[in-house]
Amino acid sequence: MLSFVSSTFFRLNLVFILLFTLSACSTTNQQASDDSPADVQEVVYGEDPRDPFEVINRPLWTFTQDYADKYVARPVSVTYAEVTPTPLRAGLYNISQHFYEPSTIINQLLLLELGSAAKATGRFMLNTTVGLFGFFDPAKDLGWERKRKSFGEVLGKYGVGDGPYFIIPGIKPTSAREEVGDFVDKYYWPFATLGFGPAFARWAISGMEKRVQLIEQEDMLNESVDSYEFVKNAYFQNMEFKVHDGNPPIKIDEAEEAELDSFLDEIDE
Repeated sequence: MLSFVSSTFFRLNLVFILLFTLSACSTTNQQASDDSPADVQEVVYGEDPRDPFEVINRPLWTFTQDYADKYVARPVSVTYAEVTPTPLRAGLYNISQHFYEPSTIINQLLLLELGSAAKATGRFMLNTTVGLFGFFDPAKDLGWERKRKSFGEVLGKYGVGDGPYFIIPGIKPTSAREEVGDFVDKYYWPFATLGFGPAFARWAISGMEKRVQLIEQEDMLNESVDSYEFVKNAYFQNMEFKVHDGNPPIKIDEAEEAELDSFLDEIDE
């Protein structure tokens, strides 16, 4: 328990220290040199208010994509999927996700989603007993699908913004709200009782399975004009989708709407 709290506390401090340290760089621009050709466009970082640390994030994303994922995460995940029998893979992944059920129940109660909380409670009890501590998923056969709800999503539902976007090198893109939410979720049982070994095994199994699932989307990423922007936009769309339970509000660009109305008025004349 003590080792878990210490490591988690260190991780959170590291995140906030990184954010504080990089805040001085948030307005830094990378510009073309004075003697560069006139047709070379100026490259400006930090224009996206969601991504004030872009000047740092881009190199971290390059390292993550071109080195950490290419030479470690992808080959290890593919090998794991190839050598591990499918039933065993499914069972191990079920266990890794089973740990989220208690935090999901609490977060759903915080959102007053009583029906969903009741189903999640039933899932946890049934899968812990009949499902052998989550290895099997008999609750799914009853129509109680897994539906994780994180504390970060709770914050988002109550109007807390994503906060700065940043890349955890070799791991994933994330935001301040998501990291704070994950930190809180890890304090719930049974996460709080896990030692380093079991916690790392759960994280590795979950990560490898999710990496294998992303293989089908690699073509879209590779064909994108800017993989960094592609991943960033996909991240925020996914978070918006989760916060609003699959029904995000339709956002209207008022400037574009006004320009279109003006154009249509001219046609009518």
